[in-house]
Amino acid sequence: MTMIFSLLLAIIPHDDILRDSCDLAEVNHFYDENGKLVFDQVIFYDWDWEAERYQIIAWRLVKSPSILPVRDWANGGYYSFWQDSLDVRLVTYPSIRETWTQYDPELIEREFLTKERRKELRKR
Repeated sequence: MTMIFSLLLAIIPHDDILRDSCDLAEVNHFYDENGKLVFDQVIFYDWDWEAERYQIIAWRLVKSPSILPVRDWANGGYYSFWQDSLDVRLVTYPSIRETWTQYDPELIEREFLTKERRKELRKR
């Protein structure tokens, strides 16, 4: 996968890639009350020193495996590299976690930080 990533970086002009970083990415598998998978999502967090907790900055449904975290053996940490709507996006982060829940963590987090106040990923 790292080789594919390197080839894509060589082919795609660097100015066309939206680059972001965050402190943590969570791969969340959300199940209904019957234990049936509803959706998978990747949630991106930054540490908020004032609130002393991770705050969601953005999330994306897993529509393609390319959004799932990949270990970056050369630089340390992890990255996600995917086609995000009309843009190609690269997000790097030092840590990941994987959760299986019967609630949507992104919805719960809105009680702490509304969607309008989130940092969000870079826009073109």
